[in-house]
Amino acid sequence: MVDMWRKHFVLAENMLEMECTNLTPEVVLKTSGHVDRFTDLMVKDPVTSECFRADKLLEDAIDDLLEKNPTLDAETREEHLRVQRQADAYSPEELDKLLLKYECKGPSGEAYGPSFPFNLMFKTSIGPEGTSVGYLRPETAQGLFVNFRRLLDLNAQKMPFAAAQIGLGFRNEIAPRSGLLRVREFCMGEIEHFVNPDDKSHPNFSSVAEKELVLFGRDDQLGTGKTKTLKIGEAVKGGLVNNETLGYFMARTQLYMEKIGMDPERLRFRQHLATEMAHYAADCWDLEIKSSYGWVECVGHADRACYDLDVHAKATNTSMVATVKYDTPKEIEVAKLKFDRKKIGMVFKKDARTVSGALDKLAESWKDFEPIAKALEADGKVTVDGFEVTKDMVSWEQSTKKVHELKFTPSVIEPSFGMGRILYSLLEHSFYIRENDEQRCVMKFKPQVAPQKCAVLPISSSPEFNAIVDGIAASLMEYDLATRVDKSTAALGRRYARSDEVGVPFAVTVDFDTLKDDSVTIRERDSMVQVRLPKSEVPHVIYDIIHNRTSWDEVTSKYPVVQVDDGEGGGAAAPAAPKEAAKTKVVSNSRGSFTRPA
Repeated sequence: MVDMWRKHFVLAENMLEMECTNLTPEVVLKTSGHVDRFTDLMVKDPVTSECFRADKLLEDAIDDLLEKNPTLDAETREEHLRVQRQADAYSPEELDKLLLKYECKGPSGEAYGPSFPFNLMFKTSIGPEGTSVGYLRPETAQGLFVNFRRLLDLNAQKMPFAAAQIGLGFRNEIAPRSGLLRVREFCMGEIEHFVNPDDKSHPNFSSVAEKELVLFGRDDQLGTGKTKTLKIGEAVKGGLVNNETLGYFMARTQLYMEKIGMDPERLRFRQHLATEMAHYAADCWDLEIKSSYGWVECVGHADRACYDLDVHAKATNTSMVATVKYDTPKEIEVAKLKFDRKKIGMVFKKDARTVSGALDKLAESWKDFEPIAKALEADGKVTVDGFEVTKDMVSWEQSTKKVHELKFTPSVIEPSFGMGRILYSLLEHSFYIRENDEQRCVMKFKPQVAPQKCAVLPISSSPEFNAIVDGIAASLMEYDLATRVDKSTAALGRRYARSDEVGVPFAVTVDFDTLKDDSVTIRERDSMVQVRLPKSEVPHVIYDIIHNRTSWDEVTSKYPVVQVDDGEGGGAAAPAAPKEAAKTKVVSNSRGSFTRPA
């Protein structure tokens, strides 16, 4: 699954890839805001002091209420669901009132204490003295941001571009639960697409513009509670999705999910409500996947604007800008500034250079400086980056300037994948039971994501069969195809069933005809259809299916189809000796007929 993610995004989009450290110095996460704001609201049982995540308690209480009252009218039911959808967007005070309203009580039977923020990062000491503080990274993104200049150099200063990272994230979850859905250590795949903040178009957007997505916008969440199915091109054009690049990655994520075998009917994109949006974000959409636990957020798509690079640039006094050269020089409106250095120095002292630098940066565009100028004219003062600047500190005039290049701090569009959650959802979406046989469970993994691609099974356990099985397995592994060999004495149908249970898409059977003509059968897991073909052609046939160079339908039209009725899903128990194989069945198609053991 991770390998397909890398191919679908990193290779197909020509992204850069890094592997950064798990241990992050405090200063990095303090700058990014994680130290102060990376929190969930927690409550305690007043008697036992046991801790719980407040928003999950509210969600579970509403689920219980709706389950116990199936006759509630539609309007009341929708009102409860509206509260549930906003559970992680409430303030501590609002959440406390709702916990009381829904009669949420701790294990002791008492009402919970007031909710309070709990930082989710794992803190540790760095170095032998233990004086330096660090954290296990809660996301992989910050490693890419602090390495932005290296990435830009590697990309030959070209914009836009994307960088990706796959690795572990660590979060001190208040209440880990639900298998892989809420854990303290998990695999993440994150992409940071750096783009001009004034031009968030994507060169390949037209290739996905017609792709239909199920969208759950914030207005619908607070209103009808119903989703809309829209082409992503229409959603971007209508302003529901903020920009082309954000929409492009949403569509590409949908395509990836379909490619690995997720059920499209159980996928939707939910827009963050205004109250749950990060303070720096321009727009956010979560891909949610329906499972037995309900709708679970698995991929976040955020327009993080310029926030991350801006804060790291200021904290390190390092330029985090990109440059685009114009084909022909352009004239732009700027502000020419003249500072009263003595006045600024007396007022701001060691921060004088920071204040003048902030004003100089705004002056690079009259559009950016004009609000400052108007405020100084009207009020005689204005606040810039937290500093109050008065009119007597600076004078200005509007002028034009010829420029040969555009410099800007890039905006970041970020798709962030929770690989464990996707994996769990894929397991649920892949599971099914054979029709009319509740004992036959199958994982219908697509061949591309199945952990093992092929099973090799002998119809007899005699040495001559085992030698052929080992040879086929070796030839498959030479093609990098993970192979499962089952030489047990169980009935062949039972061994097929074992492979089906763990999602092996193909099974090669070595039978008595193999000893005569070096032919074998390949069985496809879901249809249970078998074809007969030369042993030597097995590896490249399966390899071609795995890599989408051919399909099973094309294989069945090329090779003779074998119909087997053994009562267990396509295979017979091994007879004692070849001569005792009395049951046979003649099978034919356009390529001829032959006889094999039934």
